[in-house]
Amino acid sequence: MGETVILSVKKARSLIFDALTGAGTSKKNATYFTEAILDTELSGLKGHGFYWLQFYCLHLKSGKIDGRAKPKLRSLSPTAIMVDANRGFAHPAIEKGFSKLIPAAKKYGIAALGVSHSYNAATLGFHTGYLAREGLLALGYTNSIAAIAPIGGKRPIIGTNPMSMAVPGKAGKIRFLIDQSSSHIAWTAVKRAAEEGREIPLGWALDPDGNPTTDPTQGLAGSMAPAGGQKGFAQGLMVEVMCAALTGSSLGTAMGSFTAADEEPIDNAQFFIAISPVKFSGRKFHTLVDGLVENILSQEGTRLPNARREESQKRLRKAGLPIDRELLKTLKSYT
Repeated sequence: MGETVILSVKKARSLIFDALTGAGTSKKNATYFTEAILDTELSGLKGHGFYWLQFYCLHLKSGKIDGRAKPKLRSLSPTAIMVDANRGFAHPAIEKGFSKLIPAAKKYGIAALGVSHSYNAATLGFHTGYLAREGLLALGYTNSIAAIAPIGGKRPIIGTNPMSMAVPGKAGKIRFLIDQSSSHIAWTAVKRAAEEGREIPLGWALDPDGNPTTDPTQGLAGSMAPAGGQKGFAQGLMVEVMCAALTGSSLGTAMGSFTAADEEPIDNAQFFIAISPVKFSGRKFHTLVDGLVENILSQEGTRLPNARREESQKRLRKAGLPIDRELLKTLKSYT
């Protein structure tokens, strides 16, 4: 890691927006996307914020992604919505889908959204958190390029396939949020270790022969270790069905690269389910969730999922966001 520069939230937002639009994204498509990247960086998830922005810009320049694409929305029923990302970014397609998903869930109690032929959704919890701030219990899924081999196998079949649940609090707050991949550690963590010449802990990845390795290069050539063994693979399998099968998008084994600056689209998918607690259990929902939270936090040394992200948000909003000077230079070259 080289020298770092500190950016205020305002300057960080401008950098992200200007890099996206400078590389070829329309202003309309860049707005929600900018807030997602900024939120990710503020949350301390360094591998998915500024770092990935450079790949978004590269993909715009190479023609892998169309930054001006207009998502195509179809209402399958009053509570079932599909949006075709139309070879564009996931974020504008998700934003458009949410404009129909949110009112449908509030009116009917539950609604679902599939986003097909999509792209990297980045931090899934940003999207479920958006729904939770609308007072909805949110479930989210996104699949990715094959990186996890089945238990007993050596060839990756499914991606790190994260899933997320955001629980609404009162007055537009998020009570707690779960956002976890199906792998033991994020693929990006292994990629960055390889770039920096660092070893990785045993248990993060397997080499091409299926053996645990501390060499990130071998891990990238092999497969990611699933979280909790067969349970992690099973979770990823559920996500694969929810995303690829339900939307008609590509399986992880048939997707384009998430990093290569080529013209091959990724063609993954996202799926969201939004539920209105008011429709199902009324005021009891918040009472019972509060009781659950109290039972957890009353024990010394415990914390809620997402607590570290929230702490990071508070700290970095005051202290500013660190960014590697060379990465900053790269991103500014697109503005």
